[in-house]
Amino acid sequence: MLPWSADLAGRLDESVIDSALLRGNPLGDPYQRPVLVYLPPGYDESQQRYPTIYVAMGYLGHLGMWSNRTPFRQPYPELLDALFAKGEVPPAIVVFVDAWTRLGGSQYLDSPGTGQYHSYLCDEVVPWVDAKYRTLSDRDHRAITGKSSGGYTAMVTPMLRPDVFGALATHAGDAAFDLCYRPGFPLLARRLRDQYDSSYEKFFASFESRAGQSSREDLEFLEMYGYSAAYSAEPDGTVLLPYDEIGEVIPEVWDRWLAMDPVLMAGQSGYGEALRSLRAVWIDAGLQDEYYLDLGATAFHRAVREVGVPDERVHFELFEGTHGGIEYRYPLAVGWLCEQLAD
Repeated sequence: MLPWSADLAGRLDESVIDSALLRGNPLGDPYQRPVLVYLPPGYDESQQRYPTIYVAMGYLGHLGMWSNRTPFRQPYPELLDALFAKGEVPPAIVVFVDAWTRLGGSQYLDSPGTGQYHSYLCDEVVPWVDAKYRTLSDRDHRAITGKSSGGYTAMVTPMLRPDVFGALATHAGDAAFDLCYRPGFPLLARRLRDQYDSSYEKFFASFESRAGQSSREDLEFLEMYGYSAAYSAEPDGTVLLPYDEIGEVIPEVWDRWLAMDPVLMAGQSGYGEALRSLRAVWIDAGLQDEYYLDLGATAFHRAVREVGVPDERVHFELFEGTHGGIEYRYPLAVGWLCEQLAD
């Protein structure tokens, strides 16, 4: 496998969206956002219209990272191109979306702690893509996919906006919050106590003074605060952690997190109806996932079946693997989605 970029059979368009919804966001993050659009082979030579698949990044991910190259692994856009170059699946337009914040992410939700990233995706990015490219601009030809926090986005976005997305693929997406999030609360509470006197203000002062020198522990602190900003921020933007200084759950805050758990959402009538309307649902995760997201995937699959999504519309798979290094799974899901979205 070559260590440098390969020639593409399709092409990538890089653009910037000037977002009205992200102007004045609480964190002062840029409202002009990059978007990367993959156009399949033959797009420029035809007048064909295509389904679209939107890609949401995981936490601590931003759009520029799709170009990263590691030994013996190809970046996602090249894996996609190889899939479509074979001509074995119906072609699609693939849109890579950025929802980065200074906290490392937004879960693609609307929140007074981060900004209107859910509305940005559904009400600005999707119409922009449909206006600029030859898409089949209806929800039955539009899917969303992602891994980890991006997989979370793929699960909840079609439930929140079934008018926009008609299919999903989630790879090790955040789900079953009691399993994937709650076990880490005591450890983070202890670390914050020992290193920063249980003060996130002291953590941020230290973190911002060490630009370019962040540790894994820094990123874990940041991630927990970012999740809290997405799930449990007050109307004035105040971020509430779901646990106290000894890691004990604060019920009224934790309930706000659970209200956004894909597994629990699926059991609610409106969200269940949205799931039943989907044309395709792909769920997978590694059997050795460090965050127990294989269990979360299993729980979401169970919930999908319980609300009555027909088995023929669902692909569920647990495979040998951990949370990282599973990029090879992405084109498998995209290929399956393309087949399900084809008329």
